Amino acid sequence: MIDSNAAPGTALSGRRVLIVEDEPFIAFDLADAIENAGGVVVGPAMSVRQALTLVATDRVEAAILDVNLPDGDIGPVITALADEGILLLVHTGAGLTPALREQYPTLRVFTKPTPPPVLAHVIASVFAGRYEQGPQHP
Repeated sequence: MIDSNAAPGTALSGRRVLIVEDEPFIAFDLADAIENAGGVVVGPAMSVRQALTLVATDRVEAAILDVNLPDGDIGPVITALADEGILLLVHTGAGLTPALREQYPTLRVFTKPTPPPVLAHVIASVFAGRYEQGPQHP
């Protein structure tokens, strides 16, 4: 559901959203949804190493993260962002590892193929204070 009170292209109002996804078509669809909602895409990063470099060198206000990347799981990126209080959404086909689920029990997890505009809407809603807890999927 799209917020009917937000003008098209303004829901994210310039918010900087990191995208970490190793499948190019999914990454570009996510980036397109963020930009269409008025956000600024940081990335996309296609590995843990690329994501950590972006986190260290760029301002990030929210992130959409895939779990399994070519160089390992997303744990180090979640840790770096969670320590800064960054809004995190995990978009995955595999779910969280038991260790990540235990360490971050309130992490918002969306299973693929959640449509990218839905993820952009969730981010916008959290920033607007209208959304507290996302669906949790194992």
